[in-house]
Amino acid sequence: MENYNNKKWIIIYSVVAVVLIAIYYLINLDIFKSWNQYIPFIRKLSLSLFLISIIFLLSKLIERLIYSQNHIEGDRYNLLRIVRFLAIVFSLIVAASFLFQNLYAAAVSFGLISLVLGFALQAPIASFIAWIYLVFRRSYLVGDRIQIKGFRGDVVEINYLDTSILECSGDYLGNDRRSGRTIRFPNSLILREEIINYSGPQIPFIWNETAIQIAYASDLQFVEECLLDAAKRDFSEKYPKYDLKKHKQWEPAVYFRNNVYAWMEAVVSYPVEPRDTTGRRNRILKLALPILNQAPDRVKFPEGVTR
Repeated sequence: MENYNNKKWIIIYSVVAVVLIAIYYLINLDIFKSWNQYIPFIRKLSLSLFLISIIFLLSKLIERLIYSQNHIEGDRYNLLRIVRFLAIVFSLIVAASFLFQNLYAAAVSFGLISLVLGFALQAPIASFIAWIYLVFRRSYLVGDRIQIKGFRGDVVEINYLDTSILECSGDYLGNDRRSGRTIRFPNSLILREEIINYSGPQIPFIWNETAIQIAYASDLQFVEECLLDAAKRDFSEKYPKYDLKKHKQWEPAVYFRNNVYAWMEAVVSYPVEPRDTTGRRNRILKLALPILNQAPDRVKFPEGVTR
């Protein structure tokens, strides 16, 4: 769809550019001599609009090139934002040169206007500077799961002034699923708050853990083997492109700890994609618990009021 829209706008800007440059030259024909007093204005206006249409045409061609490359989604999004921003900036420069007759006068005018707006629009300017920081520092990209100042969610849009995320967990959920709510915060927030990024192209997994309660008299070796086997089986089925034999850093592990009651906890820790924490925990339990329950003489689970 994006490529179709790009192609449509490329054709539109090309036609507009041809028409405007034709007006620029045709206006000098003898048949328009009666418009002598308007000809300089029309020529300058048509030339300015021609340059603006060329700028936007080039931006659409560059966007088409970006879409054709195998960029990470977040990088592609940032590149497109930069191209569109530069197209607007250059167009404003052309428009200012038309209004103020020359670039020097335009620069002076922009300087005075910027000075006044700098005091009146400190917050938006700080957010815009933070957007530039985000583009180059890559603290987070579209598609990443982040946490900042109590907000947690998946980044869906990074505008020039604010960021939008789809909230995870939240007030009504006790897991990491999307709540259905959208959170928007000013980009300037990243300049004064720490950012926790759960996602990244080099490290696709984070670590999570799931605990089950068992009696001290249980066969700990058997419990450990069951939990490890369940975690490895689910990993190979859910993430088949990753081989645990080649990626030892993602091997699951089991450890045991005491809890506040007279029971022990068997805890399996495992790698998981940030958006799959709830699902992976459920799958591991569904694989492990039936096997553990089939061996009541080797695994004893909590019973009574303390379970």
